[in-house]
Amino acid sequence: MKAGVLAVQGAVTEHIKMLEKCGAQGVPVKRGQDFSGLEALIIPGGESTTIGKLIRKFGLDRPINEMAAEGKPIYGTCAGLVLLAEEIEGEDPYLGLMNLRVLRNAFGRQRESFEAALEVPILGEEPFTAVFIRAPYINFAGPEVEVLCRFQDRIVAARQGNLLVTSFHPELTEDDRFHRLLLEMARDTSQKTGSKQDLQGNKKAAAAANK
Repeated sequence: MKAGVLAVQGAVTEHIKMLEKCGAQGVPVKRGQDFSGLEALIIPGGESTTIGKLIRKFGLDRPINEMAAEGKPIYGTCAGLVLLAEEIEGEDPYLGLMNLRVLRNAFGRQRESFEAALEVPILGEEPFTAVFIRAPYINFAGPEVEVLCRFQDRIVAARQGNLLVTSFHPELTEDDRFHRLLLEMARDTSQKTGSKQDLQGNKKAAAAANK
């Protein structure tokens, strides 16, 4: 499985290593042609304003939107969460793909970074140790959004269809369960696409046989 990591700024190498740990091919994505053959995409943490400007400068918003429309999973961590949200308090949205409203740097500055053990039922019973660095949080989620995890009553992980977000940095831990969840979502999408193509092929074959 080939999964890309948006590589204009942020924690790119760490995500690629985590994808490879999960048995996938992790590739950096810097240009439009780098999206070819991708089955999943990660938008990493970093500085959301900088990443958003570079996405627009290099015309990467179009292939990202196309991936989302095709049902391929996209995972935004920290800044990636901000970029995927439809609303950002105090500024205009960037990609605006998820029915979320977020608050940037909601957990404090870099020196106030911390770790927390979170209950994430979709990942199993074992708590997930999350690393928060200048992290945002979600202060509104639409009805189509599945809340995966909260910390201090604030939403810090969510999913909407093929879109997955976390306020924290799973790539900075040894726990690969969020990356495995992304790849499972990609496999599900691939299987659905394959089944649809098989059905269309069968219909065409039946139509040709009846001529």
